[in-house]
Amino acid sequence: MTSAPAPTRLADVNAMDAAAFLKLFGGVFEHSSWVAERAWANKPFASIDALHAAMADAVRKASFDEQLALIRVHPELAGKEAQQGTLTAASTHEQKSGGLTELSREEMQRISQLNRDYAAKHGHPFIIAVRLNTKEQIFSEFERRLASDIKTEFAACLEQIYLITRLRLEALLGKP
Repeated sequence: MTSAPAPTRLADVNAMDAAAFLKLFGGVFEHSSWVAERAWANKPFASIDALHAAMADAVRKASFDEQLALIRVHPELAGKEAQQGTLTAASTHEQKSGGLTELSREEMQRISQLNRDYAAKHGHPFIIAVRLNTKEQIFSEFERRLASDIKTEFAACLEQIYLITRLRLEALLGKP
């Protein structure tokens, strides 16, 4: 069974029932369909900005535990999910776009150590909008943010999630 193509007009999105909305947008926030479910109540959306704002607002209004769970479901950069081929399609595309699927042995060792150090210090994976950065920028930002305190990094991860999800929404709705 082939799924219908994604709508490219907000009128189509605004006409969706909750089930259709959740089917299309449930994966925008990594393994966290609750975000789309809560945002649906805010339709109609006047723009992609309004749709994204409703989704981001759902996260901002979520409990600390829900926000932490959202951060923790994100995969490590070039981590075991990438190596096992179990990333979501969106994450696979994003990591590939940042050159993280073509790391040298030394780069792989370096990113693996950064992943371990970051998770040990902050209690969750490092999150960055890979599509907006080069491989070199990702490594640099990884090292810089490793030195951040837990509260600052928690906020930085949420902001990066908002960037990632904005790009995902634009892709779903046919925007460049």
